[in-house]
Amino acid sequence: MKRAYLMLITLLFTLLVWAPFALKIYLPGWNLDFTEGTKSLWQNFDGPNYLIVAKTWYNKEAIKTEFSSPLPTEYYPAHFPLYPAVISVFDIFMKGPTAMLMATLLGSMLCYLMLLKYTTDFKLSKNALWLCLAFLILPARWVAVRAVGSPEPWFIFFILASVYAFKKENFLMAGIMAALAQLTKSPAIILLAAYGIFALVQSFKEKKILFKYWPLLIQLAVIPLLFWFFGVRTGDVLAYFNSGDNIHLFWPPFSVFSPNGQNWVGSFWSEDIIWVWLVFGIGIMKLREKKLDIEYFFAGLFFLSTLFIAHRDIGRYILPIAPFVLIGWDKMIQKKEFKFIVCLLIVPILIYSWNFLLNNTAPIADWAPYL
Repeated sequence: MKRAYLMLITLLFTLLVWAPFALKIYLPGWNLDFTEGTKSLWQNFDGPNYLIVAKTWYNKEAIKTEFSSPLPTEYYPAHFPLYPAVISVFDIFMKGPTAMLMATLLGSMLCYLMLLKYTTDFKLSKNALWLCLAFLILPARWVAVRAVGSPEPWFIFFILASVYAFKKENFLMAGIMAALAQLTKSPAIILLAAYGIFALVQSFKEKKILFKYWPLLIQLAVIPLLFWFFGVRTGDVLAYFNSGDNIHLFWPPFSVFSPNGQNWVGSFWSEDIIWVWLVFGIGIMKLREKKLDIEYFFAGLFFLSTLFIAHRDIGRYILPIAPFVLIGWDKMIQKKEFKFIVCLLIVPILIYSWNFLLNNTAPIADWAPYL
């Protein structure tokens, strides 16, 4: 019953986010103009890039001749193939942009089902359903991400499924889910690092090598296969590393605040990043208090990596550990005061998301190749 209720709420909330675009309305009070319709959803970054991958599978000549994208053809291997593969399945039955949105919606539903099962089976929340509902709108950046073409819902689903299997000591399934996460987004390598640290700690405690963890190396094995695939499709096995301005890690840490003219950093109005790190950081430390070791290792390593990101959109980069941070904050999330404030913030979160979706768009001159 809880699963059905969660799926219904997830679907209805997504439809609510999409509704003004589908209706092509104008909200005068907030000056939100949706008259361009669902095209605004279709062309939100990085959706069109994933659609191009789904249509061409990194073929440089096809990208050049069929699409009017201003991006160099070398850029597309920055977008890993699993999410485009899901789009391709839906593309059999519907137009490309709609297939892309359906792929994201399916990933979101699987993500929430997995979070509910994970938190329920391991008793990680006093009210697992409410925690999932809180994740429906928090962080606010997550609302916009789930409404467009994005791999994050699938990425988070695979991470949760892998950690779930790991805690069940089904290391083969944990490795398979981690490998699928690796084929979705490159930061999945942090999950393998967390498993490695956990295995080393346990081996040290037991004073012997624990071979039961070896199936986790399936994730590592898919990396050369992925590079081989890039080599076949682009002629460059290191295509990901040669894709240009997509790896936003810089030394020293906190370069996101640097006025040195780096792309994607934005202006000096960035205090919100400090608040993001504060809320996420404390949530991670609470995982340690709860003795959730693998969650703490993964979320902690992921959090540390974001300190080196020089990109204004830290809120999106840090999303994969949001479910674990919410678990850390569960005691607070269950309080009446928190529930009241969250309900109060639903409207501003929607307004923020709509405004973001209306403006975070790529220039598309010709939609025909995407359909």
